[in-house]
Amino acid sequence: MRNAQNPFKFGTIVEEEYFTDRKDELQYIKKFINGPNHLVIISPRRFGKSSLVNKAVKQTGRKAIVLNLQQITSQTILAAKLLREFFKVFPLEKVKHLLANFRVIPIISTNPFTGQMDVSFHPNLNQAILLEDVFGLIEHANSKQNRIIIVLDEFQEIRKIDPNLDKTLRSLMQNQNNINYILLGSQESLMTDIFENKKSPFYHFGQMMRIGKLPRKDFHRYLTDRLEDSFPGTCEELANEILDYTECHPYYTQQLAANVWQTSILQPDTENPVNTAIQQIITTHDLDYERLWSNFNKTNKWIMQQLALGRPLQTGEYRTSTIYSALKRLQTDGYAKYSDKYEIEDPFFKEWIKSKQ
Repeated sequence: MRNAQNPFKFGTIVEEEYFTDRKDELQYIKKFINGPNHLVIISPRRFGKSSLVNKAVKQTGRKAIVLNLQQITSQTILAAKLLREFFKVFPLEKVKHLLANFRVIPIISTNPFTGQMDVSFHPNLNQAILLEDVFGLIEHANSKQNRIIIVLDEFQEIRKIDPNLDKTLRSLMQNQNNINYILLGSQESLMTDIFENKKSPFYHFGQMMRIGKLPRKDFHRYLTDRLEDSFPGTCEELANEILDYTECHPYYTQQLAANVWQTSILQPDTENPVNTAIQQIITTHDLDYERLWSNFNKTNKWIMQQLALGRPLQTGEYRTSTIYSALKRLQTDGYAKYSDKYEIEDPFFKEWIKSKQ
C-alpha cells in the first residue's frame, strides 16, 4: 500500500524514522560524552550533524541546552539566550535561590498566552560578568554524577560575535566539571584554526570528530526501502539516479528523494521522475536563486558560471589572486565547495545557473 506520508524530510532537524543511519557515529557520541571530556564536531553545512547530535543527546536522557551561535550578535545576547534555554530544563522556581549570586539581575518575562519565558539584560553592562554569572549558574545547578550537555552549533561564529569571546569562554569553561560541551562547526578552516592552532585559547579543548557523507551503500538502502511502495519495479534504479545527481550529499539527497516521492503522487505516469523532480525544485526556488544571484558581484557571477558549465577558471579574464580570493569567500558563504576541485555546493542552484546561459 502506497505511503500516505512523504517518507523523506529535509530542512529541519531530522529524527526518528526520517533519520538516515549513522549508527557508528551515534554510538561514538553517546559513549564519549558519558565521560568528562568535550567533543568538537566538524562537517560541511547540511551534512546532518545537528540531527545526529540531537538524536545522540536525546538517547542519553540527560538535560541539554542547544544554541546556534549564528543567531547571536553580542555577548549580552549570548548570556540571555543561554539563560533562557537553561530555564527550559530547570524551572525557575527550583533554581531561583541560585540567582541570588548574580551580580546583574536578569529581566525575566513570560508570555501569558504561550507560557514561553523570555530573558534579557540591560544593555551596556559588563558582558564578561554576565557570561560568568550564567555559566556559573549552569555549573552549580548540576553535578559530576549528572552533568548537563551544552551544544553550541556553528561555533566558529564566536569570532564574529566578539574578537575576545574565545578567551572569555575558554576561561569560563576550563574550570567547569559538571558540563559536557559539544561544539559544532561547518567551516573547517575556521574550526581547525580555533581548535588546532597552538595560539588559540581553545587549542585541544576537546576530541575532534569529522563527519563526512554517508556511505553510498547505506544511503542506497535507505532510499530503496522508502521508494519501494511507490516505485516497486524501479526503486533501486531511482535510488542510484538520485545519489549520482546529489553525490550522496545528505540534505540534497533527502530533498530530491522527497520530490521524487511527491512526483509519484502528483504525476504517477511520468517517465523520468528524477528529472521531473529536479525541474520542480528549480522552479520552486527560482525567486530564491534570482535573489542570491542579484547579490553576487561580477567576479562571483563569472566564477559560478564557469563552475556550473565545467569551464576552466584560468582564462586570463581575472587575475589568479582575484579568483582565489573570490573562491574562498564563496566557499565560506556556502556557495562553493572543494574536494579535489572547486564545485558549486547546491546541485539545483548549479542547474539553475546552467539553465540561464
